[in-house]
Amino acid sequence: FDLGSGKILRDIEVFQVESPGSVHSKNSHASPSPVLEGERVYVHFGDNGTACLSSAGKVLWRNNELKYAHGHGPAGSPVLYKNLLIVSCDGTDVQYVAALDKQTGKLRWKTDRQGRMAYSTPLVIRVGGQDQLVSTGGDAVVAYNPADGEEIWRVRYDGYSEVPRPVYGEGLVFVSSGYDSPVLYAIRPDGRGDVTETHVAWTTNKAAPLNPSPLVVGKDLYMVSDGGVASCLDAKTGEQRWQKRLPGKYSTSLLEADGRIYFTNEAGLTTVVKPGEEFESLAENQLDGRTQASMAVAGRAFFFRTDTHLYRIEERKATMP
Repeated sequence: FDLGSGKILRDIEVFQVESPGSVHSKNSHASPSPVLEGERVYVHFGDNGTACLSSAGKVLWRNNELKYAHGHGPAGSPVLYKNLLIVSCDGTDVQYVAALDKQTGKLRWKTDRQGRMAYSTPLVIRVGGQDQLVSTGGDAVVAYNPADGEEIWRVRYDGYSEVPRPVYGEGLVFVSSGYDSPVLYAIRPDGRGDVTETHVAWTTNKAAPLNPSPLVVGKDLYMVSDGGVASCLDAKTGEQRWQKRLPGKYSTSLLEADGRIYFTNEAGLTTVVKPGEEFESLAENQLDGRTQASMAVAGRAFFFRTDTHLYRIEERKATMP
């Protein structure tokens, strides 16, 4: 698509799978987000394959070596780190994290881990002069050296099918433990080895999310439960600043842009909230169609994908009379 007009520039099939299989009602084969880098597009469809395409639609490379039974369909998105494309592969049969050479698609490293299935996207952070790849898996969140896959630290918990992406702020990593009863963990990422007993700064199970990723804005952590209970917490201490029930159910992650926080429910209603220690709703905007996809941003435009439409929303520039 052309970002400005929405016009389809190319309508060609460039990446096909033989038998994509079934998915969960909370999922689709489009759940893993593509990664854009210049004229390249990186896509990951779990066991169905990973590929790099040019913006013109040419397949530059394809890798089908990352095999795992993802159960309810693929979900976690890939991330770029220097010359690597990294994915978390936590299936019902095997669990591992893998890095592919972003130029060729060849496997550069693969680190196995034990646990249960998960559907999260990893996050690269920098701590004490060292980069860390934080990957939320079944039974534990693990930080790796993104260059070679060596484990740095881990925190154990009781969970599975983790969806929310880790977020980082105020010197803490925030992760949700997943199903069936989510607990949000705030972790100091400066440890080594198993730091479950030493580096958990605080936890809360009050309205913690199963699917929507939380958000750190300044000194505050924002989150919304799948049932629509939104919370603002002090990121360092976990102290609750406010809590408010919003309309509907939630799967999409929170977004902060231009001093506003956006909460979009599954019915396509977005509640716009002002950051701060008191809840203040600025607007509510309704779109046609249901959505479980987090919005994307390019420039000053929002892009929404529902089950019926693709939307671009941006304030129109004033025109001269």
